[in-house]
Amino acid sequence: MTHFSAPGEGPELDSKDAMITVKVGAEHTGDAYEVFEVDAPRGPSVPPHADPWAKSFYVLHGRITVYAGGELHDLGPGASISIPAGTPNTFTVHTPSAKFLAVCLSGGMGRFFRDVDQATPDRIPEIAGRHGIELTS
Repeated sequence: MTHFSAPGEGPELDSKDAMITVKVGAEHTGDAYEVFEVDAPRGPSVPPHADPWAKSFYVLHGRITVYAGGELHDLGPGASISIPAGTPNTFTVHTPSAKFLAVCLSGGMGRFFRDVDQATPDRIPEIAGRHGIELTS
């Protein structure tokens, strides 16, 4: 099925460290992939964690540092990174805000974001575990 998402359109989800706009949901791709627009404020995001899905980030504006697999990567506008499933990762925003695309090679990330959207912060570790996300150090 063809899916079109105009600028400013898409369900918005609160991941507690960023606002996530679903641009292409798993329901549009037969659960093959998803595309999210992530708008994050300055500062660190979630603790290092390993997801059971592969993902990529592509920075639209701002500057972030991505920790992935024990290495730090500085990303500005136009930079991208791919993170294999099971790789410990997180990111920190160094500018007042950053906006980037996140692409996930399954419907897992969207299901996680939807569960987190309505949850209180104290429930995040339990929700993460239910989705196969391991908190790492």
